[in-house]
Amino acid sequence: MIWHSSKLSDVKKELGTDFEKGLTAEKAGERLEGFGPNRLREKKLPTFFERFAAQLKDTMVMILMAAAVVSIIITLLEHKNDWIEPIVIVAIVVLNALLGVIQESKAEQALAALRNLSTPNAKVMRDGKVSVIPAADLVPGDVMLLEAGDYIPADGRIISCHSMHCEEAALTGESLAVEKQSDAELADIAPLGDRLNMVYSGCVVSYGRACAVVTETGMGTEMGKIAALLENQGEIVTPLQQKLARLGKNLGLLALSICGIILVVGLFTGQHLMEMIMTSISLAVAAIPEGLPAIVTIALALGVQRMVKKNAIIRRLPAVETLGSASVICSDKTGTLTQNRMTLVKMYFDGKIIDTKDAKGAKAASLLTYAALCCDAKLEVEGDEVRQIGDPTETAIVHAATKSPGRTPCA
Repeated sequence: MIWHSSKLSDVKKELGTDFEKGLTAEKAGERLEGFGPNRLREKKLPTFFERFAAQLKDTMVMILMAAAVVSIIITLLEHKNDWIEPIVIVAIVVLNALLGVIQESKAEQALAALRNLSTPNAKVMRDGKVSVIPAADLVPGDVMLLEAGDYIPADGRIISCHSMHCEEAALTGESLAVEKQSDAELADIAPLGDRLNMVYSGCVVSYGRACAVVTETGMGTEMGKIAALLENQGEIVTPLQQKLARLGKNLGLLALSICGIILVVGLFTGQHLMEMIMTSISLAVAAIPEGLPAIVTIALALGVQRMVKKNAIIRRLPAVETLGSASVICSDKTGTLTQNRMTLVKMYFDGKIIDTKDAKGAKAASLLTYAALCCDAKLEVEGDEVRQIGDPTETAIVHAATKSPGRTPCA
């Protein structure tokens, strides 16, 4: 069923629910078993050893490992006690792999924190009573009760609403809150941003309140569809990885060619077979730059640290080189694409436009106070974090008022 274009009566019949009393606890339990928990599916993360092994699949690293093995064989056959070269090669390979694994682990932790945007609880009608349940227990047919400041836990069709506005920047990129209408009549092909009678998981109610019936949960939500696309995206090889792989293959072929040429020349000149084999292998090992992977990894790691200071998360080390090649990054809308948070930077005061940070004195504070009193937005302080509830424009005004001299963050 196309939820946004169907009649409410048809939606009610399809979901088998009661808009007044909601689902019964028994029916909700049965649906939870059938549909599964209301959460996004996550791929099983590779273990430390799997990540470490993946780092060793690079062509240059495999050549270095082969060089280390050959160096160990030469040392054993010639009965020499010179283990410096194989130890150095192995140490370079291990260090290179460890740096890559550590960086990936840090990036995964940061990305996991970004995924935790879903609300832990949801207010629903169950058995005719208002109940607060874990958002993961929501099922299609549940009747959600939403109000300003709530994260929407699942996709739903609005049954009734009162002055409701939702921030849908996470899905549509629109910085302005969307005014919802329970009686909106839409075509089947209406785009996501125009579905005024729907609410979507991961978005926020900035103003008003509403009652909505859950239509999709988990991976069936619009946010879940985006997660599925990201999950199925294959690994992209960066230009640096392509060049290093090409270099590794060329060096490998060069080393094999050297082995063959030296061996053939030595045999033709009457040299001992074993002696020529050891000589040709030694020259081949010498042709491989053991320090190159370590130097590349260290340079990339330094680049990642510099990007972290700019609040940019780099998941894989080679991506730094690709990002560093970009001179211009274009994106639609404004800087509100992710957080949808605005800041008041200028105000009309005393007959002229001035920066908010320069607005000092009792008159400026009064102007900001009067402006804040005209807003319905509010701020909640949790430790060092300030949570903004309401329309982004109004929260920007209220936040500016709280920062003016003589006021507290909760004022």
